[in-house]
Amino acid sequence: MSLTNEQDFPEITLPDIGKLSGSLAQRVYEALRSSILAMDLPPGTLLRKQVICEQLGVSRSPVTEAITRLAGEGLVEVIPQSGSRVTKFSMSEIREGAFLREAIELAAVSKVAAERTEEQLTELNRNLRLQALCLEDHDETGFYREDERMHELIFSFTGYPKLHSLSATGWMQVNRARQLLLPMRGRAFEAYDEHRVIVEAIRDRDPERARQAMQKHLSELVTRLEPLAETRPDLFD
Repeated sequence: MSLTNEQDFPEITLPDIGKLSGSLAQRVYEALRSSILAMDLPPGTLLRKQVICEQLGVSRSPVTEAITRLAGEGLVEVIPQSGSRVTKFSMSEIREGAFLREAIELAAVSKVAAERTEEQLTELNRNLRLQALCLEDHDETGFYREDERMHELIFSFTGYPKLHSLSATGWMQVNRARQLLLPMRGRAFEAYDEHRVIVEAIRDRDPERARQAMQKHLSELVTRLEPLAETRPDLFD
């Protein structure tokens, strides 16, 4: 396999690693990872080490270490004697990640609906209000940040601290692909309505209704992503 006909490194500004913590390699890793997940570095983008070094003001060593780490996570593909590129999407991986996330989160939301406290319900309602404010301000980036926060809250309320990181591993490629849906008119409002139904079921201590609402919410994402494999073949393998 070669890297011909791939996208060159785009003219973007990588995050300022001076504002990040950790070793130099850790900060380079975080800067590249956040840019990949945000689709600032789209699937298929060539990762030219010299360009990255110049942008971040670092030597090749921490860049090489960061790319190796990203390759281990499946976000970067290293081609021997050719270079590296941002991994393209795979619908089979997206379906697998969604399957894993659904299995874990349906169990989580059922448990939370059955056992939730008033304090936990208050936190979820506060999060819903923040989502609504973001929509009123046409702040879709802020909305999806609060969307992620809602799911994190549900995982944390189970009392099992490893659940979120476990589901996030499988969900990573799905979450990256979700960036393709952000321009879809009205999707954020639909997602908010789905969130509201989930929280209402938790409020009513109805595990089965909460489970069904979460299943509908999660399945909507994959359903909307599947056609993109045909309309945006440049982003998929």
